[in-house]
Amino acid sequence: MLHFFFAPCPRGLESVLATELEQLGAASVQGRDGGVQFRADWRICYRVNLESRIASRVLWQVASQPYGSEADIYDATRALPWNEWFSPGLTIRVNIAALKCPLRSLDFVTLRIKDAVCDKFREMAGRRPSVDTVLPDIRIHGFLDARKFSLYLDTSGDALFKRGLRQHAGEAPLRENLAAGILYLAGWRPGIPLLDPMCGSGTFLLEAAQISFDIAPGLRRSFAFEKLKRFDKELWNSLKDAAIARQKPKMPLPVFGSDLYGDALADARANLSAAGFAEMVTLKQANVLEISAPSPSGFLVTNPPYGVRIGEQQVLTELYPKLGDVLKKKFSGWKAYILTADPLLPKFIRLAASRRTPLFNGALECRLLEYKMVAGGMRKVKETDIAYQPDQIG
Repeated sequence: MLHFFFAPCPRGLESVLATELEQLGAASVQGRDGGVQFRADWRICYRVNLESRIASRVLWQVASQPYGSEADIYDATRALPWNEWFSPGLTIRVNIAALKCPLRSLDFVTLRIKDAVCDKFREMAGRRPSVDTVLPDIRIHGFLDARKFSLYLDTSGDALFKRGLRQHAGEAPLRENLAAGILYLAGWRPGIPLLDPMCGSGTFLLEAAQISFDIAPGLRRSFAFEKLKRFDKELWNSLKDAAIARQKPKMPLPVFGSDLYGDALADARANLSAAGFAEMVTLKQANVLEISAPSPSGFLVTNPPYGVRIGEQQVLTELYPKLGDVLKKKFSGWKAYILTADPLLPKFIRLAASRRTPLFNGALECRLLEYKMVAGGMRKVKETDIAYQPDQIG
């Protein structure tokens, strides 16, 4: 039996997520603003949770209908067979999002949904679930537009970008699913040299290594669907076993990271080590303005710092032109992808971007800038003829 699901993702990655979901077996895939709607059975739901690198969550749609008041929402919610889905001994949290909703208070809508769920449990089971807004067992998501009310059960639990890999996040962490989506948008593939010269805690490097070895991102964590009454443990174990069997043997990768700051590099090294990639990825402490390309061609992907404190902006406006010079002089034959929330970077880097893609890192609006550092045309890189020297980074 097929059910409707919705997978939210960082805005700007909807098309990439739609392609990924189709590859994972989802049906009726349709991109929406901020995510992708699809149809699937529970096997595919489990698999998307386990293997999607781009989705933020997998939400099971349990209701969708017109509404006119809070009473309509309460009645629709109470009519659902909550006691058939999970036990009243589990804790719940209700989240509400809305677009052009005519109702006055979303807090009151949230309260009415919670009341409806608890009242249904009292009626059917004689007791109600408790509310836990920090670490709930079950998350219930409501969405309202001008006319329609939709309700979802969250099958993921913690957001899917929480892979259980990154031990040290650094000062301004990039979400893992955004990093993976950027690698897909860039067109990077395993075997092609990849460099992040301002790697911070190493998020791009971690995602690239997981993709290279075909490691399912959800293997190290648990999911909310494991707490549902309809959970099929045998099916779930078979999917995990199949994912483990597909993994490729670990070997050194043409994946490189560097950073000016030793503490950031220490975070990256600790994260890679915890994930089992310490010997697979090359790290060096280096100034981005002094590095050289580690191979004749490849992909440079990075998320540079941006100024938020007094004085930082001046430093960055001096850095950007020098960064552009380094790319022109030392990275001809490469493609460079720079994610930035700083509107000054495109102006001061003094390079012509071939593409500008709007993306969001959480609530922060960014641009992914593509620069083709062409020198006599781009040579197509083959996995079999890549030459790289780890010591060329510094």
